[in-house]
Amino acid sequence: WLIRADHVSPYAILAVTFTEKAAAQMQERVDLNTPLGLNDAAIKTFHGFGDEVFREFALELGRSGELRVLSAAEQVIFLHKHLYELPLKRYRPAGDPLRYVRALLGLFGRARDEDVSPQAYAAYAAQLRAEVGVQIDTDVRKDTADAQEELAAVYAAYTKLKQENDVIDFADQVSLCLGLLRDHPAAAQRLQRRFKYVVVDEFQDTNAAQFELLRELVAPHRNLTVVGDDDQSIFAWRGATLGNFASFREAFPDATVVTLVENRRSTQGILDAAYSLISKNPDRLEHTLGVDKHLRGRAPSGDVEVDHLQFAHSADEAEDVADRIAREALSRQRRYGDFAILARNNGDATAFLNAPARPQVPLPCSV
Repeated sequence: WLIRADHVSPYAILAVTFTEKAAAQMQERVDLNTPLGLNDAAIKTFHGFGDEVFREFALELGRSGELRVLSAAEQVIFLHKHLYELPLKRYRPAGDPLRYVRALLGLFGRARDEDVSPQAYAAYAAQLRAEVGVQIDTDVRKDTADAQEELAAVYAAYTKLKQENDVIDFADQVSLCLGLLRDHPAAAQRLQRRFKYVVVDEFQDTNAAQFELLRELVAPHRNLTVVGDDDQSIFAWRGATLGNFASFREAFPDATVVTLVENRRSTQGILDAAYSLISKNPDRLEHTLGVDKHLRGRAPSGDVEVDHLQFAHSADEAEDVADRIAREALSRQRRYGDFAILARNNGDATAFLNAPARPQVPLPCSV
C-alpha cells in the first residue's frame, strides 16, 4: 500500500518480523506488487536487521565487519574455553566448574534483551551493596549483593572477551545496533533518513531492547506501524514483554488504533469458544484500550464445531478419540491419513499412539 497507493520509495521502507520464513513471505508479496527489480525495501528479522546495520557501521564502533556470530552451542564452547579468565567464585564450584555455564549465558542474553548493559548491571549490584546496612536481614542482603556483584563482573568480562576474540552472540545483533543509534548520531541520522517508514509484525513478541531500537530509529519522523495481539503473546520465557504495548502508547500517544476482527480461517463457533476462554485473562488490551476484539469468522458449518469431553483417565480419552476417528472415517468415507491428533507433549501422546493401532483405526493417523 505504501508503495502503490502512497508512492513511497521501497528503499525508504523497513519491515521487521520474527522468522526468516515470514520475512521471505513478505518479500515475495512485495515483489509481486512492485515493478521488476524495483523492490529494495528492507524486509528483515530484528536480528537480521541488527546484524546488517552493525556490519555496515563496524568501523564507527571500532569493531571488525567480519565478526562471527556464535550459535548457542558455540557460546557454551566459548565460555568453556575462557572459563578461568572470568571472575567466578560461587558460580564455578570446585566439584563441577561447568555447572552454571548455560545459566550464565541465559542471564547475559536476557540482560541484553531487557536493555541492561554491563555498566547498568554493575550499577545495580553496587546499589544492592550500598543498601546492605545493619538490619535484621543483613546477612541475606550481603549474600545477595555478593552474588550480583560476581554476576555483574562476569557479564562485563564476557562482553570484553567477545570483543577481544571478534565474536558476537545472538542478543548482540540487536543490542549493538541499539548502541549505535544511541551513541553515534551521524550513523543514526543516516539510518533514520533512509528508513522513513517502519512496519513491525508480531509486536507482542518484541522485547524491551527491540522496542527501544524502534523508538530510536523513528525518532525524527515517527512513521511507525506495529501489528500485534496481546492474546497471542506466548514468548515471555524468551524476553517478549506485553509492557511494550504500554510503552508504545506512552511514546506515541497520537497513534491511531485499528482493530482487525475479520478472521478468514475459522468458523464462528470456533471463534466464539476461543473468545469465551481468552476473555477471562486479566489486563487485556480489549479493556485497556476500550476496543472490541471478538473475531468475526466464516458462517457456522452446521456440524458441532467444538466438543468439550471429559474423561477419568487418559486411556479412556484415547479410546474415545480412536472410536470417533473410526466412525468419522466410515460415515464420511475419509482416509485415516486425513486425521491428526494434537497432544500437549510427547508423554501425553503415548496413549493416543497405542489407541489407533487397534484394527478399526489402522495407522497412519498422525499424532
